[in-house]
Amino acid sequence: MAEIHDQFDTILILDFGSQYSHLITRRCRELNVYAELMPCTTKISDLHFKPKGIILSGSPYSVYDDDAPHADPAIYTLGVPILGICYGLQEMAYHNKGKIAQCNHREYGFAQVEVSKIGEGSSSSVDALFEGLGDMQVWMSHGDQLSEMPPNFHIIGRTQSAPYAAIAHDSKPFYGIQFHPEVTHSPRGKEVIGRFVLNICGCRTNWTMEEFIGKEIARIRDICGPKGRVIGAVSGGVDSTVAAKLMHEAIGDRFHAIMVDNGVLRLNEAKQVNEMLNKDLGVNLTVVDASDLFLSRLEGVEDPEKKRKIIGNTFINVFEEEAAKIEAAAEAEEKKGAEAKGRVEWLLQGTLYPDVIESISFKGPSATIKTHHNVGGLLADMKLKLIEPLRELFKDEVRALGRLLSIPAPLVQRHPFPGPGLAIRILGPVTREQVKILQQADSIYIEEIRNANLYNQISQAFAVLLPVKAVGVMGDKRTYEQVIALRAVQSEDFMTADWYVFPPEVLRRISSRITNEVSGVNRVTYDISSKPPSTVEWL
Repeated sequence: MAEIHDQFDTILILDFGSQYSHLITRRCRELNVYAELMPCTTKISDLHFKPKGIILSGSPYSVYDDDAPHADPAIYTLGVPILGICYGLQEMAYHNKGKIAQCNHREYGFAQVEVSKIGEGSSSSVDALFEGLGDMQVWMSHGDQLSEMPPNFHIIGRTQSAPYAAIAHDSKPFYGIQFHPEVTHSPRGKEVIGRFVLNICGCRTNWTMEEFIGKEIARIRDICGPKGRVIGAVSGGVDSTVAAKLMHEAIGDRFHAIMVDNGVLRLNEAKQVNEMLNKDLGVNLTVVDASDLFLSRLEGVEDPEKKRKIIGNTFINVFEEEAAKIEAAAEAEEKKGAEAKGRVEWLLQGTLYPDVIESISFKGPSATIKTHHNVGGLLADMKLKLIEPLRELFKDEVRALGRLLSIPAPLVQRHPFPGPGLAIRILGPVTREQVKILQQADSIYIEEIRNANLYNQISQAFAVLLPVKAVGVMGDKRTYEQVIALRAVQSEDFMTADWYVFPPEVLRRISSRITNEVSGVNRVTYDISSKPPSTVEWL
């Protein structure tokens, strides 16, 4: 069975805990080269593929810290090019017997790199990493720096305060840079990454959704075989919609989509999704009303991680029951003389790469931001096997894939909706009454955003019901009712996000409608937190 690494050259990015690590992955993919982020503790012997090159990320640590993260030394004998960025440079130098020292002052901000020439006279040139680039403005963010060169390395770039801002090995394709080429503050940073990925590593530029779609359909058919059947969770969000359409393209009606009404969906969600998938996309869909089951299990639960795991586990329970019903129906048809059908063995999920990244940490579970139900909330004894065709994709790549699958634009551009639904947007216990309040407020919010023609400018917008009450006044009477918080962000990949700046009149209209039309709410606030330090969702 062909794996993604068999079909696309791969750059392995080892994450040492930098807030910018995911951006390195994105910059490689923008060059149409597949890149994968893994914890820096990854053992080379555990890899089932050989990367074309390795990039070491930055880190908030010092290489001399007792708990400092270090890469598997085997990376240096793998025979592939290595690029160390910031801490990655220091890690490479440290391993090769160079010395690192604390800066006199933390260097954070713009700097000018002077590219060093190799050779003398008219024949002098620059190293392959900086070929054709010349001196450049870059972004620095570090408290330590290289103080003594490791043996067999030479300088290829310096700044006013960093004499070893860029280094290279004399004979091996090992490079280190103290600056961050992955951030937009380094204007030519993407070109530096391109020199490494394309020129030095020699990667093929075939990572496109046009290439991916054909290869993934073939892979799905290979996995499922000629008769294997798949059931899939759909929510109406772009991720599950694209995953469902892709699966339908691969195996037709052997894919059976299941829409679970878990009682914490958006207003009229189940009805809308049924119409979109069945009528617009021709996907075989069953809607299962399991709202009573979910809400009973969520009763009294306030902890967000418990909510996610309860919902993830209950989803699997419902799916396995539905799979059993589908198989029983197939067996009944066979007894009547119908052609034998394969068993339901697989569960489709729309897991994306950011879900995977946020659910792993090189320091272990204690450092994980949050568990995504797609990757961390499933039953250990689950009978169905997972199939996740979007697991390696960022959100913008999923949207591009959706367009190639001829999914209507309103569906492709639809804002994400979390698997646990409104349960993680209700801060506090989940009840039918609380769900109703949030459904109405969220519906008004999205309706007004659409009316103002702002929907496609915003990456994600939603309402949150807070577990507090505030004093208000309506009709000359004192009220003591709940508070709605509004969230809207702009983001390229949902690894970082900025809050959206609404025209005041739009916020005024949204607030007025919610407080007047939603019983039980007398106050509306707007969340102006970016990611980081906040996450997009509140829970």
